[in-house]
Amino acid sequence: MDTYSMDLRERVLAACDAGQPTKRVAERFGVSPAWVRRLKQRRRESGSASPRKRGRQDPGMFDRKRSAALRRMIKESPDTTLAQLQMRVEDELGITCSVFTIWRTVRRLGITLKKSPSARPSTNVRT
Repeated sequence: MDTYSMDLRERVLAACDAGQPTKRVAERFGVSPAWVRRLKQRRRESGSASPRKRGRQDPGMFDRKRSAALRRMIKESPDTTLAQLQMRVEDELGITCSVFTIWRTVRRLGITLKKSPSARPSTNVRT
């Protein structure tokens, strides 16, 4: 969902400043009363009605060079877990990141982390 424009935010706040009730302002502009209350609270607390920053905080953490290094690490030892990859990335590349960041990058690269089976193959049924 996209954020509401600054124009709409300013019009909503102007209507609230004119003394209209929150519910009526929400109906007039087609937004929820909760959003109007949060918008007024945000302006009161921070002094600004602009939307907060959304999305990933560091989109460039795994650029092409680091992604290639991660791909190499997985190729060298395909049975490595995400937690182990996280430690290797920290040691070799000097990046501190979460397991989820590793997973998201691996998924973006199109790599699947399949573990090799620890048991012998079944002789009776296909597994």
